[in-house]
Amino acid sequence: MSAILETSELPAVFDGVKLAAVAAVLYVIVRCLNLKSPTAPPELIYQDSALARFLLKSCPLLTKEYIPPLIWGKSGHIQTALYGKMGRVRSPHPHGLRKYLTMPDGATATFDLFEPRSEHCTGEDVTMVICPGIANHSEKQYIRTFVDYAQKNGYRCAVLNHLGALPNIELTSPRMFTYGCTWEFGAMVNYIKKTYPQTQLVVVGFSLGGNIVCKYLGESQANQERVLCCVSLCQGYSALRAQETFMQWDHCRRFYNFLMADNMKKIILSHR
Repeated sequence: MSAILETSELPAVFDGVKLAAVAAVLYVIVRCLNLKSPTAPPELIYQDSALARFLLKSCPLLTKEYIPPLIWGKSGHIQTALYGKMGRVRSPHPHGLRKYLTMPDGATATFDLFEPRSEHCTGEDVTMVICPGIANHSEKQYIRTFVDYAQKNGYRCAVLNHLGALPNIELTSPRMFTYGCTWEFGAMVNYIKKTYPQTQLVVVGFSLGGNIVCKYLGESQANQERVLCCVSLCQGYSALRAQETFMQWDHCRRFYNFLMADNMKKIILSHR
């Protein structure tokens, strides 16, 4: 009789375990996808000036609430993984000319030059000089997408290939790119200034590239000649603080640190 009672209670217990498992899985999904995270307009920090007011008026997107894609759009990890592996559904392939510059120490700097595909709205000749992120170059999907959009809006684009980052370009000196060296970017800018004496410059840097372009403009006042503005995207401001942050486990920072370090090791070993 006791055996019969025990077996009759098993299905109810089993259903409870299944329900708890489903609830646990749903909880993990909600936490991982940040589904409970509220959306809000970006926080803007700026000094009130005529230029700031002009930018806010010209770019209303800066004050609008960001509405991410459903389900996965609130997770920065998933957005990073999807874009890093898949890119856009139809990632553009702008066609440019690769230029080679010999540096004083024998290094060969390269950059890709893309001509505009329409007239600029001002009627002027404007060139974007672009410095990609760490270990990146002109063949990366986010750079191709950015260049394609800039070309359609009348900008000439010059994109630096970080020294040693391109897999098919061998080093001609015993060094590769570093986090503070502006030599290659400066050589590219000087080439553009000499080749297109009438052009004005818009300086653009992504991530590590943001550090390089800001450092370049601050090294000499002559470097600021013919520069209309500088745009720094996702720039890190303190390498020492960033190093401490990347060693933490919060938000999988240490995992990203491992991925970036592994990528750097591959680049270094490819030139050994």
